[in-house]
Amino acid sequence: MSPVGAAFFDLDRTLIAGSSAFEFARASYKAGLASRRQLVADGLANLRFRLQGSTDAGTEALKQRVMAALEGVRVRDVERLGADVLAGLLPRVYPQMLNVAYEHQDAGRPIFICTAASQEVADLLARVLVFDGAVGTRSEIADGAYTGRLDGPFTYREGKAAAIRELAAERGIDLEESWAYSDSESDLPMLRAVGHPVVVNPDAALARVAREEGWEVVRFETLGRRLKLGGAVVTAALAGGIGGALVRRRAPAGRLPALPRR
Repeated sequence: MSPVGAAFFDLDRTLIAGSSAFEFARASYKAGLASRRQLVADGLANLRFRLQGSTDAGTEALKQRVMAALEGVRVRDVERLGADVLAGLLPRVYPQMLNVAYEHQDAGRPIFICTAASQEVADLLARVLVFDGAVGTRSEIADGAYTGRLDGPFTYREGKAAAIRELAAERGIDLEESWAYSDSESDLPMLRAVGHPVVVNPDAALARVAREEGWEVVRFETLGRRLKLGGAVVTAALAGGIGGALVRRRAPAGRLPALPRR
């Protein structure tokens, strides 16, 4: 069988509005696993992410906090929050991008979610949206609990591109005949790994590269809309109804930390 192309979709601000970590944090707060102060802090962080995108320093710091918070948490306790997390994620899915994904799928190309968030959330959303698979960050598990260490590459920047190349080799995917979609400059390695890069709601740095490279640009989220939605997020966080949160380091075993953005 000759190799076929595929389509790879970044998650945050590409396939969904905002951050997937925000929805895990919201579920964590609803379960009584985070403080009001943490809600406000993560609500503001989510607003910055909505308006500016991710940064290397911010993503690395978040990864370190999450790995530390995960240590000793039972996998089952994380899995039990899946329904609540989906309830927050699904309304955030961009219908425009879902249509694009299904067009690729109907043309015979497998479609994949590619994110620095956990493999668990990537797999969960991929199953519900009927994608063919997902690439995410894997955490090491021992005796049914997270160890606080990675089990493979952190799927951010070159780590995401490396994971896609590995997937392509396993499944006989021709990357030159493949598409990749992302909003962020941090995904340049992924975009350059395929023959058809497309930028979606790009941050300033990626928009500049797209102009220089002559890449296709798709925009359907305006600054005013982001400001309106971001302001609503912070207001809700201050009210205690919705918000992002990092789990307290010594919280009970059922705690759920926010997951890396991108």
